Amino acid sequence: MIPTLPRPAWLRAATAFYVGAFLMFLFVPLVIVALFAFNDAPYPAPPWHGFTLDWFLGNEAAGRIGLFRDSELLGSIWTSSVVALWVTGLSVAVGTANAFLMEREQFPGKGTLSMLMLTPLVIPGVILGISILAFASRVADLWSALFGVDADFLRPGLPLVIVGQFSYIAAIATLTISARLKRFDRTLEDAALNLGASHPAVLWTITLPYLRPALIGSAAIAFLMSFENFNTTLMLVGTDSPLTIMMYGRMREGATPVLNAVSLFLMVASAAIALTLMRRRRSPES
Repeated sequence: MIPTLPRPAWLRAATAFYVGAFLMFLFVPLVIVALFAFNDAPYPAPPWHGFTLDWFLGNEAAGRIGLFRDSELLGSIWTSSVVALWVTGLSVAVGTANAFLMEREQFPGKGTLSMLMLTPLVIPGVILGISILAFASRVADLWSALFGVDADFLRPGLPLVIVGQFSYIAAIATLTISARLKRFDRTLEDAALNLGASHPAVLWTITLPYLRPALIGSAAIAFLMSFENFNTTLMLVGTDSPLTIMMYGRMREGATPVLNAVSLFLMVASAAIALTLMRRRRSPES
């Protein structure tokens, strides 16, 4: 429907109701979680018992360990951040290489390879994690039998978590960067080459600056997807638990408002990243 055309009152009302209902469905749970992170009660649910910062700062007299004094939770946030940084770096690097391969090169089986590259996106995370775990375990057993060396990096642990998340996040980074590279005017590269620039110089000064918004966007997406991943991580994690696994274990033991505090902290951090990216997109360089 063309927006400038007049619409009947019932359609405008229905549209407004739908938008309002959708926004409520999306944001009301987040608001409730954020609100009860400050509730002075030992459980993360109504009724309201008053305002407190104990679930952030802790209160030894009341026996409350806040988020910023919970070494296990802080350690899990650090673990998730380290994993996410590795996954982001690998995904952006491999995604950029894949984008150039798919957009610039012609070779037999290119269509098939492109379809196979997208396969991890349609495989459930649990299945993907189990498959990687089974394959890595078999390889580790074979390595141990042949060479007598225990390949610990192929056992459940952070290296496998990084590999498992990278296996599908790299495909998302490839699609994001490829979409930007497809719109690039290659005559700019030809002009620079004709003027005597080398291929590395053209890549560094012309092509990559054009791809910068896609590189930054894919890095942000990769980091956030890795940080919040649960299904694949659950199948591959070892003794060092990322945040999602730690929160899952805490929920099974009994939820406290500390988990609400963690959720609020992550919401604020995600919003900060999103606002930063939006400001960069509005800048003249983008």
